[in-house]
Amino acid sequence: MTTIRNPAVAAEVIAVQPGPPLTGTVSVDGSKNAALPMLASAAALRRPVRLRNLPASTDVQVMLALLQHAGWHVAQPVGEPQSAVLLPTDGQRTSPDLGEAVRIRASYYLVPALLALYGLARLPWPGGCPIGVRGMELHFKVYEAFGDRPTLDDTGYRVEAATPRTGTVSVMLPFRSRGASVAAILRAVTTDRPLRLGQPNLSPEVLSVLEGLRSTGWETRVSEPILTLTPPASVWETAVVWDVPGDKIEAGTLACAIAATGGTARIEGVRGADMAPLVTALRTLGIPTSAGANTLHIDAADARSSGRSLRAIASLSPGGLDADFEPPLMPLALGLPGTHLFADAINPGRHGNLLPQLGRLGAEIEEISPTQCRLTGPQQLTGTGVEATDIRTGSALVVAGLTARGVTTVGGLDQLRRGHTDLPGKLRALGADICEVTP
Repeated sequence: MTTIRNPAVAAEVIAVQPGPPLTGTVSVDGSKNAALPMLASAAALRRPVRLRNLPASTDVQVMLALLQHAGWHVAQPVGEPQSAVLLPTDGQRTSPDLGEAVRIRASYYLVPALLALYGLARLPWPGGCPIGVRGMELHFKVYEAFGDRPTLDDTGYRVEAATPRTGTVSVMLPFRSRGASVAAILRAVTTDRPLRLGQPNLSPEVLSVLEGLRSTGWETRVSEPILTLTPPASVWETAVVWDVPGDKIEAGTLACAIAATGGTARIEGVRGADMAPLVTALRTLGIPTSAGANTLHIDAADARSSGRSLRAIASLSPGGLDADFEPPLMPLALGLPGTHLFADAINPGRHGNLLPQLGRLGAEIEEISPTQCRLTGPQQLTGTGVEATDIRTGSALVVAGLTARGVTTVGGLDQLRRGHTDLPGKLRALGADICEVTP
């Protein structure tokens, strides 16, 4: 396939068609989902923090711009495009207007740092992927536990900081919310108070935040029932360096693409432990998969149909299947024997985005409920025009296009780029017939 490119106009669609099995070695970028709370954590510490392996995805660029607009100093080390140094600031006279925060959901991670700097956080309701209502009620409960006062209106919300208090703050979450867990951790940091958090989210993204805080003297104790956080005995003044982990979701998308084409390839730069739930899912489908300390190896050339049905159930439980793994597994399962069940109650609108687009390619998927569906494979898809209505729908459609007859064009690249710096380029490095096209 020939790349058609007008340098004066941004590419509008991805065109992809079947080709040979994907082979070779590819490295993933840093994780967008880990980088965003780590940047907010660096801001909350009010000390120099150097972050390495930052992805150049749109959401991360927006977060860096928000931090600068709010008064933090962001510097990029010479010759290190994937690094940024966040420097503390004395702040401005008044809390800034961060209207651009509406572009990303992760803007809510900034509340603790804004409270520490200005005593007030004013933000619009977060944006991001349109995948159903994902309220912030738990976030506000966390801030109330610290004595802060949230107020809401149609355009957004504001949180006013409490007068300084001492003593341990105890919060019990009704479910393992990642956003609320990070909010509690960072508010403990900005108030310098011990925290006991019940039912914490223990995803790799939250654990990366805790790992960074430990490097500054915070004591953390992590278990499934309770997470505790204790301030350092003395103030640490020296700068610290944090490494953003490799993007497990990008690795999972690439793995599903390799498996769908019957290829054999190695994915580097991702922690093998973070991939355990996906490895289990791929092995269930009969695809030989192994994970090392920082690698993932897919050997679908030797795949043997297991005949087993996959149950891809998104879960917030420790060790559960990340909801973002579910979409790329769906087009893979469409090409394999068995009756497969998919469920994602965490993001209730995601199936409403993905299923109609797969249906345009000819997929027959039974909707059991708005958050559950069932499909029976193998099915042959046919290429046509589809739309990336959110990040993971876009990546799943790219995987589907690698096996669909003819050419599949995927629009909505602004959504795909929010989470991936260059997913087409990584697939092309493995031999995929894929390019960006300006109609």
